[in-house]
Amino acid sequence: MDDLIKNMARINGGTFVMGSPADEPERFDDEGPQHQAAADGFYMGKFLVTQEEYQTVMETNPSRFNGDKRCFYFNPNDSLPVENVSWYNAVEYCNKLSLMAGLAPAYTVNGADVTWNREAGGFRLPSEAEWEYACRAGTTTAYNTGARISDDTGWYKSNSGNKTHPVGQKPANAWGLYDMHGNVWEWCWDWCSPYANAALSDDQDDSWGTGRILRGGSWSAYAQYLRSAYRRWNPPTYRSGSFGFRLVMNSIPNS
Repeated sequence: MDDLIKNMARINGGTFVMGSPADEPERFDDEGPQHQAAADGFYMGKFLVTQEEYQTVMETNPSRFNGDKRCFYFNPNDSLPVENVSWYNAVEYCNKLSLMAGLAPAYTVNGADVTWNREAGGFRLPSEAEWEYACRAGTTTAYNTGARISDDTGWYKSNSGNKTHPVGQKPANAWGLYDMHGNVWEWCWDWCSPYANAALSDDQDDSWGTGRILRGGSWSAYAQYLRSAYRRWNPPTYRSGSFGFRLVMNSIPNS
């Protein structure tokens, strides 16, 4: 548990402009309109959840690119991210890990119905707004690396060799988070929902869509899909060798 907590970065709360400007190259309409959004302070995993971590908790490794059995806790840069997981798999992992750590699970699961107890101290997925806020790390450009992304700053179609790569090999963003652009898509809490013209809180209207949000792009995505504002969604049951996740929690126990 101590090793896991050590790899959580403190993300201070604040407001930011969410979405992309109308003149951002290769943008999509659902990235706008830009609007002020807010996020309370939280802790986010510096790294994507790895296969070793997932197998330790779930006693299975569903990953397409498996075979890396080295332990994340000793050397995070030697571990591949878990992938081929559904949104429901990610929720189950969060709850099981919370119970193992003696924390109140963030989610109540009743069949396909999942509710989020926002006061619970356990591990959870980021809201869409939390994810974009953390990815941007104070930037307003298309990527947290600037107007463009390069082979030196993320794993995507042009440099991945059509596979995932060990977490943490590319430089972290300004807030100490690795692989926010590329490697694997990251499941978020939210249902897909169009942005409104009004200011938004840290999650969207849960009643609109049938897909859960994914962010960040992946090893198989073109560069434009790695932009900080790009939004993708899929049914929460869907699994892919390019879908993974990272952890969030409201506070560090005993901190």
